[in-house]
Amino acid sequence: MKRETIVIALGGNALILKGQKGTAAEQEKNAARTAKEIARIINAGYRVVITHGNGPQVGDLLIQQKAGERQVPAQPLDVCGAMTQGQIGYFLQQELGKLVKKPIVTLITQVLVDVKDPAFRHPTKPVGPFYARKGPGMAWDAGRGFRKVVPSPEPLEIVEKEALKELVREGIIVIACGGGGIPVVRKKGRLHGVEAVIDKDLAAERLAHAVGAETLLILTAVPCVYVGYGTPSQRPIRKLNLPLAKNYVLQGQFPAGSMGPKIEAMMRFLKNGGRRAIVSSPERAFDALAGKAGTLMER
Repeated sequence: MKRETIVIALGGNALILKGQKGTAAEQEKNAARTAKEIARIINAGYRVVITHGNGPQVGDLLIQQKAGERQVPAQPLDVCGAMTQGQIGYFLQQELGKLVKKPIVTLITQVLVDVKDPAFRHPTKPVGPFYARKGPGMAWDAGRGFRKVVPSPEPLEIVEKEALKELVREGIIVIACGGGGIPVVRKKGRLHGVEAVIDKDLAAERLAHAVGAETLLILTAVPCVYVGYGTPSQRPIRKLNLPLAKNYVLQGQFPAGSMGPKIEAMMRFLKNGGRRAIVSSPERAFDALAGKAGTLMER
């Protein structure tokens, strides 16, 4: 029996919970809890590739860069993205390594974007510290202050896809494409990092496509997809197909800042040959694969 390949996409807050400061001890404890459920999936015989968000971590790192720039040079956003890929991968490797007997590796991953992507003309993604006064390239963010905004271009291709495929074939658990991957553009045959943030869910779809995954499992803060979310008519959706999902999108059921990118990633995954896509919470990941939790989308 062919072992199924699954890409598991962890939300950006998987290692830093609401109200936490993001200490190493807190992140280690949260990684341990997440790793238990992922280990159940691995030990059940699935080939697993893990990706994750990095919003809280890269935000904190950018604050540190600003605070310390009088003593050491501040690093650009693409370099901070690479640093947090290593940081989060390290926590997950440490905890998974206690629970599974397979090799685990974190791959610093670059994602190709188009230098002509319209997003570069209209930056919208807030990053880094808050400011009381507006400066160049800043926008008001959620009533908390002004923040720098950067482009969020479409992910085109995983640069390290051949290495990823080889690692998966060898049965190695791979942690890759963290934070949506490091956005790079190709100029005169060479890759160059750019100041941008790729949506982590859309990057997860590109990752799943690159490794030939049958299932894309997106783990987030809610146990399933809802329509009418946050209203008296809120109700859970357990199963979706492409036409129904598209209809809900047209109705505006899935906001761009929350469930919208996840639904879009699921739809793209199925259109590009994937078998099933699932949304669930980290605590119910194993049950979601068995059809006992979450929201399942099939063609």
